[in-house]
Amino acid sequence: MTKDLTKGKVLPLLIRFTVPMVLGNVFQMTYNAVDSIIAGRYVGKEALAAIGICGPVTTLFILFLNGLCLGASVLMGTHYGAGDMKLLRRQVSTTMLAGVFFSLSLSVICVLLAEPILALLHVDEGIFTLTRAYFRIILCGMVFTFFYNFFSSTLRALGDAVTPLLFLMVSAVLNVLGDLFFVIVCRLGAHGCGIATVISEALSVVFCVFYIRKKVPMLNLGKEWLIFDRGMLKQTVAYGWISAMQQSTVQLGKICVQGIVNTLGISITAAFTAVTRVDDFTMTPTQNIGHSMTALMAQNHGAGNKKRMKEGFRAGMLLEITYGFLLFLLCFFFAGPIMRLFTKDEEVILHGIKYLRLIAPMYLLPSLTNGIQGYFRGIGDLKITLFSSMVNMGLRVAFAALLVFGFHFGIEALPWSYFAGWAGMLTAEVPLLIRNYRRG
Repeated sequence: MTKDLTKGKVLPLLIRFTVPMVLGNVFQMTYNAVDSIIAGRYVGKEALAAIGICGPVTTLFILFLNGLCLGASVLMGTHYGAGDMKLLRRQVSTTMLAGVFFSLSLSVICVLLAEPILALLHVDEGIFTLTRAYFRIILCGMVFTFFYNFFSSTLRALGDAVTPLLFLMVSAVLNVLGDLFFVIVCRLGAHGCGIATVISEALSVVFCVFYIRKKVPMLNLGKEWLIFDRGMLKQTVAYGWISAMQQSTVQLGKICVQGIVNTLGISITAAFTAVTRVDDFTMTPTQNIGHSMTALMAQNHGAGNKKRMKEGFRAGMLLEITYGFLLFLLCFFFAGPIMRLFTKDEEVILHGIKYLRLIAPMYLLPSLTNGIQGYFRGIGDLKITLFSSMVNMGLRVAFAALLVFGFHFGIEALPWSYFAGWAGMLTAEVPLLIRNYRRG
């Protein structure tokens, strides 16, 4: 059901809105995590490394499309908060048609260019064929990933964060069962993980479509689904391209770091795959709190309630700081058990423990940056989020390259490079936040 975020107590409302988003993304990340766990424990570290190499690349293209959805969702939330249903419907149809075109185009291009893309990442010759096959399978499901995230962003813009969670829970369970069947029963290795992921993503889209047809009248557009408003697309792109570039910049930085990691050997590459999955799980709640702040502020921006927008920012930052501290405790004291979920290889486990214990106290920094980015997205100032993300990724890649190639660090180079990026991001954001907050 849709929900008006312009009324009610802000902190409880923000928590209730954030929790389903967090759970939904946790289930979504189980696609990759379960693939990694099953591949690492039942196939071997080669399969674990191959899956990890593909992750940043496929996520780059997915996040570019999702950035457009996120930018469009700000406009959807503004239209909904202002009560303009006609503009809302045209926004929805235009975003959907544009996203389908871009997602299908990217899939075809990337399947054809799989070999040169992986060559740029310095993939080890021993796992190149395996990595290429997995990469192409995952790309075939990109259009389903777009559809699910488009429907989820639209429903969240209308105040409904619960329904996407319910669909994803079912889909995640099917993904786990599919992984077990295709890998253990059919013995398809990493290929089986890819097949199960694509099938699960397709099913989540089917669930969304059926729900919208039955329960969300304002999105039963009928022939209006085929309305393509060029003027509105320009406005969407004006918002969305910055968000898309921001998310793509983040992922491009991760790809560059992955290329550096791949030069350190299969054991460190496998360990980095595991800790990256942990990073995904730990960072997602901070991002979701920021997205909740965006949704709340966008609706109140449409309603002209600046006081409530500031109250939403303060409540969101309190949640971010609390979560960052809890995250530090969890990853520092349970680094060993977390790594043993992914693999039995002791060398890989030791590399992973070193990474997690070093990065754990640094997790407060991205909690702060995600809250600040939620504020700027909510007021529609996306250029700041793009600029600060470029600073973050530029410093991250530069420090990773310096520490690995210049000072011959191992996996410990990566937490320090992340710290440099997050610190630089805060340095760029905080003065702009103070100036904007006082002025608003």
